[in-house]
Amino acid sequence: MLFEADTDMKNTIFEGAATALVTPFDKNGNPDLEAYAALIDWQIKEGIDALVACGTTGESSTLSEKEYEEVVKTAVKACGKRVPMIVGTGSNNTAHAVERTKMAQELGADAALVVTPYYNKATQKGLIAHYETIADASDLPVILYNVPSRTGVNIEPATCKILSQHEKIVAIKEASGNISKVAEILALAGDALDVYSGNDDQIVPIMSLGGKGVISVLSNPLPRKTAEMTALLLKGDYKGGAKLQLELLPLINALFCQVNPIPAKAAMSAMGYGENVLRLPLTALEAQFEEKLFGLLKEQGISLR
Repeated sequence: MLFEADTDMKNTIFEGAATALVTPFDKNGNPDLEAYAALIDWQIKEGIDALVACGTTGESSTLSEKEYEEVVKTAVKACGKRVPMIVGTGSNNTAHAVERTKMAQELGADAALVVTPYYNKATQKGLIAHYETIADASDLPVILYNVPSRTGVNIEPATCKILSQHEKIVAIKEASGNISKVAEILALAGDALDVYSGNDDQIVPIMSLGGKGVISVLSNPLPRKTAEMTALLLKGDYKGGAKLQLELLPLINALFCQVNPIPAKAAMSAMGYGENVLRLPLTALEAQFEEKLFGLLKEQGISLR
């Protein structure tokens, strides 16, 4: 379900599974827009509930502004409003995040995913100012993205409650790994802030607490099964969802055997979506990890080239 900005109440951007898409590159290291469009079309046909372009998994921090614009344009066009298209617009420079959020709106995105400032970080007061400035700059609904293992700063539950009072800040992707903090966010702000798991190995516990779904790396190669898992959980079938989560845990772990998106890029390249090329400082998946990852993909019935 798409967010409708002109209503009196906040609406949920999506329920279920959203894929944090890899950005396919060609052999020269340029965005392979044809492969990207094909990946998006396949994801939607496989039943994914939403898509995220230019997130961490999409190597957005290494895209030039021209490339970023081309990738977002391609994503929006290929999606064709069949599911919500969320665009990563975050930066450790608030002004840059504002410009990317405005661009995403102009290009037709349905929502913005905004990571916390990295390296320079911020106080909780600074985070509030950062996010409110971005939210004020466009009409797009904003999803906060909390991933302290990458950024070095955590959005505290009390800060989430304050931010949830902004009409355009509607959700949070929670990748802190701290279930106690997630529970506190839901207790304090769950009526005004949708919570999505940002970790594929925590889909069940977060959704059992009231989370609306997951923004997933796993769903790059397995969109249908990831969406099926969240559908079970949304219906209250926690036993069925947990069974599927545990079945997929070896593959989830393999997709994080090296820093994301290294394994995901290897998987999607092997499935025919671009080359196994990443931009420095990321390098291709090391050989000792390939056999296990590819073996687990084949066990799921995935054909590799």
